[in-house]
Amino acid sequence: MPTPAPSNPQHSPHQVSTWQILGYVYFTFISYMSIGLPLAVLPPYVHLQMGYSAMVAGLVVSMQYVATLASRPWAGRISDRVGAKVAVEWGMACCTLSGGLLIAAGALLSHHWIGFLILILSRLTLGIGESLGSTGSTLWGITAAGPENTARVIGFNGVSTYGAMAIAAPLGVVLDQAWGLWSLGLFTVLLGGVSLIMASRKADLPVTPGKHLPFVNVMGKVAPHGMALALGGVCYSVLATFITLFYANHHWTGAALCLTSFGVGFIFVRLFLIWTINRYGGFPMAIASLSVVAVGMFLLWQSLHPSMAITGAFFAGFGFSLVFPSIGVEAVKRVDEPNRGTALGVYTAFSDVSFFLVGPVAGAIIGAFGYASVFLFALVSVLVSLGIVIVLRHNDQKIS
Repeated sequence: MPTPAPSNPQHSPHQVSTWQILGYVYFTFISYMSIGLPLAVLPPYVHLQMGYSAMVAGLVVSMQYVATLASRPWAGRISDRVGAKVAVEWGMACCTLSGGLLIAAGALLSHHWIGFLILILSRLTLGIGESLGSTGSTLWGITAAGPENTARVIGFNGVSTYGAMAIAAPLGVVLDQAWGLWSLGLFTVLLGGVSLIMASRKADLPVTPGKHLPFVNVMGKVAPHGMALALGGVCYSVLATFITLFYANHHWTGAALCLTSFGVGFIFVRLFLIWTINRYGGFPMAIASLSVVAVGMFLLWQSLHPSMAITGAFFAGFGFSLVFPSIGVEAVKRVDEPNRGTALGVYTAFSDVSFFLVGPVAGAIIGAFGYASVFLFALVSVLVSLGIVIVLRHNDQKIS
């Protein structure tokens, strides 16, 4: 276990290059590459090749999210108490192991129940790897870059997350069509193994000394921020999940353009406007961002033409881009440095809950009120998130 030592001296934002930050959030990229590779492949594999029901196929995919959600706080604790580097190393090892188990599951296709159990184990291992890898790499980057660069680290961490998923999902389909499921496992093993070696060779940073708060205390401090994140994130969940069905219901074509429009707005802001959080503050930027998201959801709800939906998606992506880092900056401020890994784990877990629950809830709303209603649901959720952030800012101003 690393020996506690005084915190690193403060870094000037100008002393920390983007490449240095990318050297840490790279491990988040690998975690989400590992997740994205089998994402579009597993449901048809389990349903069509293994012969299980569509519900079981969905369950196999969801097991990874369950493991991620359950292990987020633990991953934060590991990062705080043992070290972010150790968390990343464990995370890369779990990703590597999950790839090995995926190879075994593919090889045991003729022994359905054994292959199925190994596949479940692979998904659970991958979920734990995601928690350790992404939480550890974020805290490692913040510790190395200095607290004043928290927004930049979290921002680039998000770019790594969405960028990896965008690359990995189609790549996984190509690999599966060319060589089968085992090739995805082999590619994951190579990614995870090389990244584990890279992590082991990076300079370690001392664990920040100080009192480690009980988990319940950290949860109490971060939960309101997490609730704002979860409700604000409903916009992305409903757009990604239901935009295709929304378009089909209107007999429109080009639903993918909405997702592209969302992505363009999201990436543009993350790359060129992340500095606004340091300049104007987390809460003001969260309020501005959620307001823009609300405009986007309103346009989608009221869409009468595909161009209106595409415009709404762009506004949603443009606004949503800074929601996670702007609220996250304020969340980690609520605890001392020795507890910031735990705080990050708890905060991110709320996002996992949002992604996990929105699908069935929004599906029920669509069944009762129609496809457009899902964007009204997202609009209301975003407005509630905005209200929470305004209250948090007001309380923060009273304290200070």
